[in-house]
Amino acid sequence: MADRSAARRVRPRQQASPPPINVEATVQATSQDLDRLIHERVRLAIVSALAVNASLSFNELKQILGATDGNLSVHARKLEDAGYVKCTKSFEGRVPHTDYTLTARGREALERYLSHMEGLIRMTKGDHA
Repeated sequence: MADRSAARRVRPRQQASPPPINVEATVQATSQDLDRLIHERVRLAIVSALAVNASLSFNELKQILGATDGNLSVHARKLEDAGYVKCTKSFEGRVPHTDYTLTARGREALERYLSHMEGLIRMTKGDHA
């Protein structure tokens, strides 16, 4: 005789797997909300370097980033035009000296950017908290 009690045993419930991530929608939302000014690699590096330093000279930034004079100038100017970076020019003797600092607006933009990227990472990993 077959053991009927085995047939009545309740199987443990399987946990439902999280819904699949809609990658296309995620990418679209990201591209719409992302601060494109900061998202560019060199500009993100400039803002990040200035976030952890009170100020940096043009030559210090150039060395940290491994950028050329022209490349750094163009990207720093875009950040300056947006109000994210403040540029102070002076002379030491006859030698021009340029210092950059991150403005409050630039710090807020970086924090928004980082929060957005962290959210995207959590979403991609399936952590919807």
